[in-house]
Amino acid sequence: MSLLRVVGRPLLASMFVAGGVNSVRSPKDVASIAEPVVRPITERVPVLPDSTEQVVRLSGGVQVAAGLLLGMGRLPRLSALALAATLVPTTLAGHRYWEAQDASDRAQQRIHFLKNLSMLGGLLIAADDTGGAPSLLWRGRHTARDLRREAGLVRRTVRATVGPAAAVGGVRAKLPV
Repeated sequence: MSLLRVVGRPLLASMFVAGGVNSVRSPKDVASIAEPVVRPITERVPVLPDSTEQVVRLSGGVQVAAGLLLGMGRLPRLSALALAATLVPTTLAGHRYWEAQDASDRAQQRIHFLKNLSMLGGLLIAADDTGGAPSLLWRGRHTARDLRREAGLVRRTVRATVGPAAAVGGVRAKLPV
C-alpha cells in the first residue's frame, strides 16, 4: 500500500469519526437543524427510525464505524461510500447558506458547504481507488474475454479433429468384424 493511502485515509476519516462521536453522544444538538432534511428521507425509507434524534444518532454511528474502517484501511471503498452517503444529508441539513440572513453567517456556511463538497469529492475518489489492484469490473471483463478466446480455441480444435475422426470411423465401419 502506498504511503499516500496510509496517511491520507486516516486524515480523511478523522473528521467523520469526531463528528460521528458528537452525533452519537448528543443528537439533540443537531436534531432541530437536521429535521427539514431528515423528515422527507424517513418518509421515503421506511427502515429508518421515525425520530430525528435516532436518525442523527444512526448517521453518527455509521460515520464512526465507517471512519474507523477507512482510517485503518479495512473495506476502504465501502467505508468511503458509506461516509459519502451520510455526508450528503449532513451537508444539506447543516450548511444551508442560502437561507442565512446575516452576510457573515452566509459566508461562513458557504465555506462549510464547499468544504463538505470537497470532502465528498475525496470520498468518491477513495471509493473508486482500488489500491493498485484491478477492480472487479476489470477482472470480470478480462475473465469473459479469456473465456471467449478459450472457447474459440476449443471450437477450432473440435472442427479440426472432427473430419479425420469421422473418416477413421467410416473406415472402421467398413472393416469386417
